[in-house]
Amino acid sequence: MCLIAFDYRPGGRFPLRLVANRDEFYQRPSAPLGPWPEAPDIVGGRDLEAGGSWLAVHRRGRFAAVTNVRDPELKVSVDAPSRGQLVREALECPDLTGWLKGLADGDGWRYAGFNLLAGDGERLWHLHRGRDRLVLGEVPPGTHGLSNAGLNTPWPKLIKARQGVIEALRRSRWPDDALAVLADAGRADDDQLPDTGISLELERLLSAPFIVGEQYGTRAMSWLEWDAERAAIRLGERCFGPGGILAGESEERVALVR
Repeated sequence: MCLIAFDYRPGGRFPLRLVANRDEFYQRPSAPLGPWPEAPDIVGGRDLEAGGSWLAVHRRGRFAAVTNVRDPELKVSVDAPSRGQLVREALECPDLTGWLKGLADGDGWRYAGFNLLAGDGERLWHLHRGRDRLVLGEVPPGTHGLSNAGLNTPWPKLIKARQGVIEALRRSRWPDDALAVLADAGRADDDQLPDTGISLELERLLSAPFIVGEQYGTRAMSWLEWDAERAAIRLGERCFGPGGILAGESEERVALVR
């Protein structure tokens, strides 16, 4: 996952509403949104190469999503575990808070740079593993964005996506208006681009909320709505192929069990 925008309201009817884009190489095998065959209580997309996920939920009331951190200077061991496994572990571990604190106390250094969002409808955590920082914090109520830096780092596409969530909720047009913003393939002006240590040409390509390419691009656009009153999580996903061509669309309603 490379772009997430979400509205977090613990204690309300909808504690979490979220939209997200997953950018990846098209040749990397993956499965679309759905229950996992060997773990049917988990519902989400699936990375078939490493076995993890970019965004998924658990029927007992857990949510997790991960993005990478863009930093060419961040050194990683060749045998580092897949960041997608963090999503599954966050969903299945018996003590989410304790597991997250264990990562923050040092276990998180084993992974390449990442941002992990994980929560249970009452608390939402953000864990950031950067070049020289491994920081865990609770996300405060409000509307937030996350891309390939820290929480709410003001990259143009993050600002745009977060505003899309705000407007979609204000207009009661959820998730359509927010997804329309995530479908924007317009690139940021050069004077607005972040400097993440990559080439200018690549910064331009990656500055769009929706990345269009032949080898690499936005492969999945997701949305989530956690309904505490009905004890259910609704998820939707649109899948895309090379050139940004829509390849499929699906929706799931996950009834929560406690």
